[in-house]
Amino acid sequence: MDVKRSSPHTRPRRPVTAPNNHPPAAGATATNTHGGTDKNVGRLAKRSRKGKIVRMNEITFRLVGDRTPGDFTALVELYDRAARWMQEAGIDQWKPGGKDEEHFRLRQKDGEVWLAEVAGRRVGAFELWWEDEPAWGPRPPEAGYVHRLMVDRRHAPAGTGRALLAHAEQRIAGAGRAWARLDCVSSNPRLRTYYEGAGYTVVGEQSKEGGGSRYAVTLLEKRLGT
Repeated sequence: MDVKRSSPHTRPRRPVTAPNNHPPAAGATATNTHGGTDKNVGRLAKRSRKGKIVRMNEITFRLVGDRTPGDFTALVELYDRAARWMQEAGIDQWKPGGKDEEHFRLRQKDGEVWLAEVAGRRVGAFELWWEDEPAWGPRPPEAGYVHRLMVDRRHAPAGTGRALLAHAEQRIAGAGRAWARLDCVSSNPRLRTYYEGAGYTVVGEQSKEGGGSRYAVTLLEKRLGT
């Protein structure tokens, strides 16, 4: 596996939960696997004329499970919609039809798959893996790996992408792991800049030959709990 280390670990700044932008492209995805809804992450608000804080577009998170089979259909739709957006933007990465319901069922069994909702409408999702040997090689249980970060650009409020990342980071830290890791296609510098803005540091490159992917990826990580 051809992984080139480009810089030592650095201590990034604290994460920002909800900035006013979506990720340029969806790209990048203990044992603490209890479900439920988390209403404390991704809360967006505005100040009224009287100076009171008014909640709007509150983002809640729900762990996907077998008892909600419609979730898997929704995940495929989110993926295909993001893939079509990539094609329209000239980004050679995801392809419509590239992931089916069985893919997300397997990811849910091996790790965690989360849906983000606003007022009952699904607006985003991500996968959380507890190991990723194809991209990162054999590693001790020190990190969580974020994949398939997806945002429905038609309905998601501003800041949904960062709220998804923040929730993934909370899950990883809650599992006692110190690092959040992800990768993005190397030919998309805007997406790399987006993750760097969220506190991630580039630590290597993975060629498509070395990682078994259709495309080369940039590896990024973030130290949690500092």
